Amino acid sequence: MTVDLVVDRLTLKDALRGVLHSILFHRLLGTIKPQTFEVLDVTMPGVSDPQIEQLVYEKVDAFWKGIEGGPSKRGQMVVTMAEKKVKKTWFSTGEEEVPWEQWVINAELRQPKNDRDRETFHANLASALTKAIHTILTYTASDRGRSAVPPITDATSISPFPFKVTAKVGNLEIG
Repeated sequence: MTVDLVVDRLTLKDALRGVLHSILFHRLLGTIKPQTFEVLDVTMPGVSDPQIEQLVYEKVDAFWKGIEGGPSKRGQMVVTMAEKKVKKTWFSTGEEEVPWEQWVINAELRQPKNDRDRETFHANLASALTKAIHTILTYTASDRGRSAVPPITDATSISPFPFKVTAKVGNLEIG
């Protein structure tokens, strides 16, 4: 699934954190404590967990540094959900992580030229965030979205599946 955002310096971190938290809120299938984020008057769901919050903050900050310091003003945040499967080889048995779902957040950094432009820009971003929430909700609640989830075998942690959040700027993984 893909989410496209055009952000400015003032909203980049909050918008990315909100979308990442929304994805994790709908895909961390263990017991979570909910919270909400307000980004440009759009209420977004989130996960109130110190480890998840730290992971999101670190990845968004790495993305910010990569996009702010590099020549490219475009990048991606990628959330990959996987399951552990037994991998048998000739001489041993091990585990491998097999992805079952991937969310790609394409972000482009632009700066509005004046206050009127900024108002239009923020209205468009608020609309894009609302659309992102709708996409996340619609997909995760759909038959296709539910059937993508493998059987849950471990219900003791916040996520019964391994997941990874990566930041990419200019096709290079950062952070």
